[in-house]
Amino acid sequence: MDAVENWHEFNVALVGATAALAGLVIVAASVNITEIVKATSLTSRLAAGIGGLVLALTASAIGLIPDITPAAYGVAMVVVSAVCAVFPAQATRRIFENHAPENRGRTFKALVGFVAPLAYLIGSILLIAGSPTAGLAVFAAGSILAIMAALIISWVALVEVLR
Repeated sequence: MDAVENWHEFNVALVGATAALAGLVIVAASVNITEIVKATSLTSRLAAGIGGLVLALTASAIGLIPDITPAAYGVAMVVVSAVCAVFPAQATRRIFENHAPENRGRTFKALVGFVAPLAYLIGSILLIAGSPTAGLAVFAAGSILAIMAALIISWVALVEVLR
C-alpha cells in the first residue's frame, strides 16, 4: 500500500465533513446576507473561510483519485493552493482598507485565512521533493487548520454583522 492510499479513510471523512461544513457556513451567512454584503471586509473574510474549506475538500478529493502518485498529488495541490490563496489575499486587502476604530486585530484577521493554503503549499513541496509521509501529514494538519480557520472566520464575521 502506498503513502497516499494509507490516507484513504481520512480523505473520505474530510470530503464529507468539509462539504457539510461549507454548506452550513453558506446557509448561516445567507440569513444575514443583506448586512454582510454591506461590509466588504466581512464578505471577503467569509469567502476566505469558505475557500479554505473548499481547499480541504479539494485536497481530500484529489487524494482519493485511484493510483495518484505523491508527486502528481503535490503538483495538483500547488495549483489548488495558489488559486485558493486568492480569497485570503482579497480579504487582507479589504481588512486593511477598513480604517474604522472597531476594526482591531487587522493582522490576525488577515493571517488566519492564509494558514490552510500555506500548510498545503508546504505539504505539496514535501510530496514533490519525495517525502510523502511528511507531505501527507502536513496535508492532514492543513485540513484541520482549514476547518478551524473557517470556523473562526465565520463565527467572527457572523457576530460582527450583528453589532
